Amino acid sequence: MSGCGGALAGFLVLPACAEAAYPNRTIKMIVPYPAGGTIDLVGRLVADQLRAGLDATVVVENKPGAATVLGAEQVARAQGDGYTLLTATSTTLAINKALYRKLAYDPVLDFTPIAPLARVPFVLIVNSSLPVKTLPEFTAYAKYNPGLAYGSVGNGSPHHLGAEMLRERLGLSVRHVSYRSSVQALLDLIAGRIAFMVIDLQPGLPQIREGKVNAIGVTTRQRVAVAPEIPTLAELGLDGFELVAWVGVVAPAGVPRPIAGQLAAQIEKLTSDPSMRDRLTAMALEPMDGSTPERFAAFIKTEVDRWAIIVRNSGAELE
Repeated sequence: MSGCGGALAGFLVLPACAEAAYPNRTIKMIVPYPAGGTIDLVGRLVADQLRAGLDATVVVENKPGAATVLGAEQVARAQGDGYTLLTATSTTLAINKALYRKLAYDPVLDFTPIAPLARVPFVLIVNSSLPVKTLPEFTAYAKYNPGLAYGSVGNGSPHHLGAEMLRERLGLSVRHVSYRSSVQALLDLIAGRIAFMVIDLQPGLPQIREGKVNAIGVTTRQRVAVAPEIPTLAELGLDGFELVAWVGVVAPAGVPRPIAGQLAAQIEKLTSDPSMRDRLTAMALEPMDGSTPERFAAFIKTEVDRWAIIVRNSGAELE
């Protein structure tokens, strides 16, 4: 008699038929951004941690496009067994729900939250040839020169939404120019084709330190550890102003709680390890730790509501 059908046979071969411990095959980490960028590097740090901590084979697959929708949809449709993961951002899990009329996935219902990884601070930068070094100077210059162009990495991106938040708070009349990447927008800012932009700090910081652009202020509540010399916009007079994106890991809906817990424990090890925290900080990120899948789920729900207000006020919308 073969298989696990008969009672005696089933008893005799029980160890062979019992469900193997997780993980027992390759884990795939989907990164919905191009290779080489900040989020890709973070996803690869997580993959390295899972390889070591779970003694697992982990492969990273980049699937950029459509404001992370392509990669997120792939993961949302995968089996909830813990072998497909997504390096997700606030764009994936919060902004897109408000931005798209028809979204191919539900950020709350279609994923199992695992753990957050890091916050992503932004900074307001201007072309270095402009007579602008402070927030009052920026405001005065923009009002005296209505229609100033600013760049972003796409309609509804945090870069776009951050600039629109500034436009609203400062009462400006400005013009949006969309780019495929932060690098393209930065090059045009340095060349003077656009006047300013709100950009994540990591790609902007080298240009700031080389004097190619001027930094006005960061968008976090406190100054950022990697660049303490840059004041916050709140310090400069925009009380309560905050624009912070974030990155974390989710899996398809239905992942068993013990498996989600194993994965979350590994991410907690990564974000609490001093050397890894230093690596994240050096990438102009702010590590997030002390979370659980349940807390991350609650956080995502609040972020959906928070970003919905920002998107609505900006007027951004995508099909």
